[in-house]
Amino acid sequence: MWIRKRVALVLASITLTLVRPAAAEDEITNEACLACHALEDLVGSDGRSLVVDAGAFSASTHGTLPCTTCHADATTVPHEEKPARIGIATCATCHSEVVATYEKSVHGEARTNGATDAATCASCHGSTHTVRQHSDMGSPVYPLNLPRTCGACHGDPELAKRHGIPVVNAYQLYLDSIHGRALTHSGLLVAANCSSCHGFHDIRPKKDAESKVSRLSVPATCGGCHAGVMEAYDNGVHGRAVKHGNLKAPVCIDCHTAHQIARVDTDPWKLRIIAECGTCHEESLKTYRDTFHGQVTALGFTPVARCSNCHGSHRVLPAADPESSIAPANLVATCQKCHPQAGPKFVLFSPHADHENPERNPGLYYAARLMTLLIVAVFIFFGIHTVLWLLRSLIEQRRLNGRR
Repeated sequence: MWIRKRVALVLASITLTLVRPAAAEDEITNEACLACHALEDLVGSDGRSLVVDAGAFSASTHGTLPCTTCHADATTVPHEEKPARIGIATCATCHSEVVATYEKSVHGEARTNGATDAATCASCHGSTHTVRQHSDMGSPVYPLNLPRTCGACHGDPELAKRHGIPVVNAYQLYLDSIHGRALTHSGLLVAANCSSCHGFHDIRPKKDAESKVSRLSVPATCGGCHAGVMEAYDNGVHGRAVKHGNLKAPVCIDCHTAHQIARVDTDPWKLRIIAECGTCHEESLKTYRDTFHGQVTALGFTPVARCSNCHGSHRVLPAADPESSIAPANLVATCQKCHPQAGPKFVLFSPHADHENPERNPGLYYAARLMTLLIVAVFIFFGIHTVLWLLRSLIEQRRLNGRR
C-alpha cells in the first residue's frame, strides 16, 4: 500500500511540475490541490489523513472558494513547507464579526484560558471542507442535528466535571424532555433546541447578565416561542417581581426546569409542582397539606385541586386584585370548575386555614387547642382508670387466692 501511495505522489508531483512550472507565481487551482489530496492513502507526518472528499467539498458552502482562501500559506505545488493547520483565526478572515462574538462567548473565553477541548468553529460546523448552510439537512447545526452536535461535548460527564459545567448530562436530559421528543421523535423544527435558549456564537454562562439564560433573561428567552404564556406571566405577580429585579421570584425554569421540561398533564409533574410551589410558599404548602386536597395528593392522587387550579399558573394575581381567580367576587366561579354545585356558602371553606396561628384563625386555633387538651385529658383519665382497674384486679385476685 505504501508503495502505491508513493508512486501516486511521485506521478502527481511530476504532472504538476510539467503542467505548472510556475505554480508559485500563478494561482493554484483546486484541481491542482486535489491531484494529491484526493488520493485515498494520503496522510501527514503525524499520521493524520490529508484526504479531501472532492464531492463533499464541492457540495459544501465553501465549495466555490479556492483552497488557498483558507490555506493561504500553500503557495507552491508541491508544498515547499508544511502549511499550517486551519484554526479560528483562519475563519476570521471571512467571518470576522462572528469570530469576534465567539471570542467573548463561554467557549471562546475557555480557549483563551487554555481549555484546548473547548468548542471551536469546526466542533459545531464540521470540517472546513464539509461546512454546509444551517438550513441544509446535512449540516451539524441543522435543527434536527444540533442536539447531537452539542451532545458530543455536553453528553460527556467527564468533560462537564473537568470544566465545572453544572449540568453534567444536559444532552441526555434534553432528549427525554418535551422539546427533545418533539424535535427528535416528531421532527418538529419549531421545537426548541440548544441554540433556541443558549444562542449560537454568543453563548454566555447563566451568571452573566447578558446571557440568554441568565435568571432575569429566561422569561424573554422562553417567550420567544411561548409569547402568549410570557404575556400572562409578565402580568402576574411573579413576572412583575422579576421586572423589578427580584432574583428570588420564580421564572420559567423554576417550575418547568431547564432541560427536563415535561408535559404538564402528566401525574408526576402535577405532584412535583405542588412541592415546587412550596419552596417559596412554605407556610401555604403546610396548610394545604392539612386539607382534604393536600392529603389526597400526598397519596399520589392527582384529580384534585392543586395550587394552579385555584391561583392560576402563569398569570398569578393577589386576592386583592379584582381580576384574580381568588378575588372574593370570583371564588364561586373558581370552585365551580371542580364543584359545579358550589355556591356562596361553599366558598366559606378556608383552603389554607392554620390551626397554629391565633392571629389569622383564632377560632380554629382555640378549637384545636381545646380538642388537643380534651384528647390529652381523656387519655390521662382513662390511663389512670386502667391502672387503678388493673391494681384492683390484682388485689381481688390475691384475696381469692388467700381464701383458698
